[in-house]
Amino acid sequence: MLQKFDERNRDILINVNGELQPRDSAAISPFDSVVQGGDAVWEGLRLYDGKIFKLTEHLDRLRKSAKALAFAEIPDHEHITAEIRKTLAANNMTDGVHIRLTLTRGVKVTSGMDPRLNRSGPTLIVLAEHKPPVYDRSGLTLVTSALRRFPPDCLDPKIHHNNLVQSILAKIEANLAGADDALMLDTRGFVAETNATHVFVVTGDVVMTPHCVACPEGITRAAVLELCAANDVPHEVRDVSLTEVYRADEMFCTGTMGELAAVTSVDGRAIGDGAVGPMTAKLSGLFAELTAREGTAL
Repeated sequence: MLQKFDERNRDILINVNGELQPRDSAAISPFDSVVQGGDAVWEGLRLYDGKIFKLTEHLDRLRKSAKALAFAEIPDHEHITAEIRKTLAANNMTDGVHIRLTLTRGVKVTSGMDPRLNRSGPTLIVLAEHKPPVYDRSGLTLVTSALRRFPPDCLDPKIHHNNLVQSILAKIEANLAGADDALMLDTRGFVAETNATHVFVVTGDVVMTPHCVACPEGITRAAVLELCAANDVPHEVRDVSLTEVYRADEMFCTGTMGELAAVTSVDGRAIGDGAVGPMTAKLSGLFAELTAREGTAL
């Protein structure tokens, strides 16, 4: 699975601290914390027909992550929303848009890791692109990564931070294996997530997803669990072993970038009959209905 360049994005404007900059010349300082040490937090948002799905939940997670990293200043929801609105309007974007929202600790007076070197407040970056869901809906292939997701006592996954080297290394493994993405386990050997998404498995009529022990608190993941509860779909949040994945009837992954996407093969083993299953199709339909009727209008 390799994303392709969309010509509609060639002349987009990118918002850096309120200044709209052309794509090819958009820049931040080499002294910015995100450059110096990945010291930033981020969110992925999706725009559906003029509305951002779960905007408040995403901004809440951004704030909580920045607070956990002891950012001295955190813009309020109203300010960030206004900058998103300005960016979308400048690019004439109303639908089928993915927004990468980044908040860094800001610019340092000299290079170094010490947060006390930050004297100028945070940097807010709003990158909006024309981008439909990125995954092939006919089914993804995964390969289990040799890397393990950190537990909370090493690096708490509840901090949605920009230091994504672990995910990048796992994605390299998947690329070399000819798979779409990498399945990642926690240090106990249970499933955590993929290098980019949360995962669900279906056995019989029960939908299961791992605890958020070694993965972020996913916004789309939570929406799927709410859909299960609202539609009388049996569901569980519990430890899931790799063997349970191999023998599952269905599997799918969730995330803002790709919504819901079926997984049809893991480590060379077909999941179920190797095609999109009925529960995955049902929940995908319910999710599409949810995004059509809910969201924050901009």
